[in-house]
Amino acid sequence: MEIRQLKTFWTLASTRSFARTAELLSYVPSTITMQIKSLEEELGVKLLDRLGKNVMLTDAGQQFLPYAAKILNDVEEAKCVSSQHGGTTGTVTIGADEVLCAYFLPALFKRFREDFPDVHLLFRPLSGQELRNSLREGLVDVIFVLDEFVAAKDLHSEFLKEEYFKMVVSPDHLLATRSSLIIDDFHKQHFLLTEKNCSYRTPFNQSLLKKGADALTELEFHSVEAIKQCAVAGLGVALLPEMALKEELREGRLVDLPWDLSEVSFSAQMLWHREKWISPSMSAFIGTAKSELKTEEEFGS
Repeated sequence: MEIRQLKTFWTLASTRSFARTAELLSYVPSTITMQIKSLEEELGVKLLDRLGKNVMLTDAGQQFLPYAAKILNDVEEAKCVSSQHGGTTGTVTIGADEVLCAYFLPALFKRFREDFPDVHLLFRPLSGQELRNSLREGLVDVIFVLDEFVAAKDLHSEFLKEEYFKMVVSPDHLLATRSSLIIDDFHKQHFLLTEKNCSYRTPFNQSLLKKGADALTELEFHSVEAIKQCAVAGLGVALLPEMALKEELREGRLVDLPWDLSEVSFSAQMLWHREKWISPSMSAFIGTAKSELKTEEEFGS
């Protein structure tokens, strides 16, 4: 068993793409296939299923992945300890949900690449419980979540910022010009919401039901952008984090409804595994994330 085989397997498990893995590791795709086949033969199990262009881990692959990640982490730590070079290099793998990926991370990624051009960033879009599982399985180094404060013994949670939510509609919507609202105003309204495993959907529902709302009429979406476009088109009432609405509210394509949503407030947080060795590249990324947020707060952006 060779380190390069483990690195190929781990990268393939992260990207779920032979072509992307080959690009990241500077191999031709046939080399990726050969290394995985050799690793499977040595272990005596099938690690991956290739379904068209998609790559899926088998049960054996899922079980083997944390061990591969631990070995690679130990190797990286040993190389760092013994190395005398001054520059920060390596790879940092990040996971985040759609909202933070689209509206928080781009500026952070840009600044990090400017400050640490020799560190490779590998991003995995994930959602819900997948995010925390990815840390525990060693698939990612750092994740970003928009949730209630995460208190887990095996995960370190770094608070970044408080995020509040708004209830918005099209300017042409029936409720758009109201200066105040009561719960009955939402009767028979369509709510445009994220999928059920989203962290803030359940608290929002509970908040309205607690105030006397009937069962909500909901339209469920997997994409924040789809929710916004449907709200702009006048199809219903959308609930979204403030960070996702700045442009539409500024341009007047959406209107903020006068409804108290202080109960629906979550924190943007950065998490990593407590037992994971923090490499210089990972440490640099964590430091940049904290610094970028401070810069945003100072300039009010």
